[in-house]
Amino acid sequence: MTTTQPKTTIANRWNDAEAPQGDGLASLTYRSNLLGADRTLVNIYGGNTSTKSVEKDHLGRDVTVLWVKGSGSDIASITEKGFAGLKLDEVLPLFDRPSMTDEEMTAYLDRTAFEVGRPRQSIETLLHAFVPAKHVDHTHPDAIIAIACTPRGPEIMREIYGERAAWVDYIRPGFTLSQQIGAAVRNNPGLEAVVMGKHGLVTWGDTSKESYDKTLRIIGEAQAYLDAHAEAQPFGGAKVQGVMENADALLAAVLPVLRGAMKASTPNSRPVILSVDTSAPVMEFVNSRAAADLSQVGAACPDHLVHTKRVPLYLDWTPEQGQDALIAAARAGVERFKTEYAAYFDENRTDGDVMFTPAPRVVLIPGLGMVNSGPDAMGAEVSRQLYTRAIQVMKSASSLGGFVSLSAPESYAIEYWPLELYKLSLKPAPKALEGHVALVTGAASGIGRAIAQRLSADGAHIVIADLNADGGQTVADELTKARGFRRATSTGMNVTEEAQVQAAYRHAILSYGGVDIAVNNAGIASSAPIEETSLEMWNRNQSILSTGYFLVAREAFILMKSQGTGGNLVFIGSKNSVAAGKNAAAYSTAKAAELHLARCLAEEGGAAGIRVNSVLPDGILAGSSIWDGKWRAERAATYGIAPDKLEEFYRARTTLKVNVLPEDIAEATYWLASPAAAKTTGGVITVDGGVPTAYVR
Repeated sequence: MTTTQPKTTIANRWNDAEAPQGDGLASLTYRSNLLGADRTLVNIYGGNTSTKSVEKDHLGRDVTVLWVKGSGSDIASITEKGFAGLKLDEVLPLFDRPSMTDEEMTAYLDRTAFEVGRPRQSIETLLHAFVPAKHVDHTHPDAIIAIACTPRGPEIMREIYGERAAWVDYIRPGFTLSQQIGAAVRNNPGLEAVVMGKHGLVTWGDTSKESYDKTLRIIGEAQAYLDAHAEAQPFGGAKVQGVMENADALLAAVLPVLRGAMKASTPNSRPVILSVDTSAPVMEFVNSRAAADLSQVGAACPDHLVHTKRVPLYLDWTPEQGQDALIAAARAGVERFKTEYAAYFDENRTDGDVMFTPAPRVVLIPGLGMVNSGPDAMGAEVSRQLYTRAIQVMKSASSLGGFVSLSAPESYAIEYWPLELYKLSLKPAPKALEGHVALVTGAASGIGRAIAQRLSADGAHIVIADLNADGGQTVADELTKARGFRRATSTGMNVTEEAQVQAAYRHAILSYGGVDIAVNNAGIASSAPIEETSLEMWNRNQSILSTGYFLVAREAFILMKSQGTGGNLVFIGSKNSVAAGKNAAAYSTAKAAELHLARCLAEEGGAAGIRVNSVLPDGILAGSSIWDGKWRAERAATYGIAPDKLEEFYRARTTLKVNVLPEDIAEATYWLASPAAAKTTGGVITVDGGVPTAYVR
């Protein structure tokens, strides 16, 4: 039963006024970026494009060069430097070979490089070489893949294109597939496209614009066919309606459990970053009656496998079962997934294969949405984008008679394919805190800001929790700009308000899945002789510096224990935590309480792998908002000096004759939070330049 659907249009982004002149590398880059701008046409990091042009070599000779996307690049953002250049005349003789292994192909192509210093060529380079056209596009359009992933794929293709397109059954990319596609095009001059079973589309043209226009036209014809045959309920209707009203509360409870189970899946594994998608297309699938079975058929495209695994984890849970059942289903589901993935690996492995972390990359939860995981926020985003595309493919394929995918051996051959793994090897080695989430209080300025910057520099995702919400957002924006996609977020928080502290942790969970590091840094300072110390001053110091640290630490313990993978707390105390502070009884007493609280919690957290340590700074004026108020004048008055002489006074009284900076405290905090301090808890690091009265050793 079909129903009338709105016509899907594919935007043609080509602009003659903006397009580079000619058909060389600049035009290829422009065309590639346009194709990549529409993720319904090309997967993130997927697809490849090429052009053939005549260039001068180092001796001034004319050489025909095949410019093709470099391995691991994303055509949405690729620049001219991202393309490999190969001497085409040295590549074309391979077409007449009867066979060629991947290793032989790669070694051969490496020797045909036109320029040194360019990236390794795409896995599908020979496809571009063997197709006798100046410009070639290989894409993964949802509309084409939907047809390519149905049992009637070849038949439907002929209905749409007649003799204008050829069908090639699925085989893993490489020499043989490229040879088959090249032969199909060479032997059929009237051909306009090649559809690759369970894989994608190849199109071409005499000019860059012609290739782009043809790619969009071929895809548009397929989309029109899908629109005309769309089912009203391709997923069999809804089992659950929409997103639950209390979805955030349930996600806040289950995401740390999922995250902890994923990290614990292999020894010494890193924590992962989670994201949640509750968009309408995702919820339509996740809530459907078909999702439980359809999601387990397999990947919608070979390109998806490394980032989504062959299948997602589907939690067989419904909202009426409640939170406890959800958490139980999450724990059991991850364990089941790990067992099944290990069996999949054992059944298909070859000598030398090393199993990836057997945790799911995609989790589907009726009523709550799709949870995606990755080594960082960008990795989770790649997983999200790709499975969103898979949902669209399954939706359209279901309307055409069913969705089919790669077999388990075919999937494994892609997931553990050395040429595919080479792309992953291009990434830099992970930093010490990659995948970790750090919540830093008082991070809108001063010491907290420096700590956030230092932890972020070594890979951590940062949650800025500060009473100054605008200042916190500024810091989060700076970190994201410097470090990359979703690397920091901010939430307004008063550490003295229990509900706000709890809300900040919920924000962290919904942003990243949990928290691994909590830095208690928020603070104030006040100075007065005891007879002038008001009850309000006393209570304010205790409330922020003692009670506030307690609230932040308590919620950290609750969250870290639900994750079940340990954690780190770092308290930013003061020299006054251990040394008497003249005219600072309220401040010093609260700072002493911080230190003792940290020691108590170190004892409590040991069994759960939660470490608690303290850093004791002194005399830090640079960048601190505390010194913008009366504290500077009050402390200067205590020492009988002018306020502008305070930094000089602090430097002179230290053993090392130095001023201490926020970055110095940040470095000590980083060390305590890093794996380097894995066997340190209940510890104290003084970063004060050496103040003898504050020596703890």
